[in-house]
Amino acid sequence: MQREVNMVKIKFYTALVLIVLVLIIVLQNTALVETKILFATIIMSRAALLGITMLIGVAVGFLIALNLANRLPKKD
Repeated sequence: MQREVNMVKIKFYTALVLIVLVLIIVLQNTALVETKILFATIIMSRAALLGITMLIGVAVGFLIALNLANRLPKKD
């Protein structure tokens, strides 16, 4: 029981540190950049581009984890 509580705390603080680091990186990159996606050219701040990229990465990771969790045999 105690070990599970410690793991939850470790995961929480690790996630918190990663979120703070991502926010620092995003907020320091405010210059405009030109991004080409197929035939379209989009001009946006580098912070927005990093944020969108991070959200896409989190969504893909969540979907993969969800898929893997559904494949594992269920415990009774």
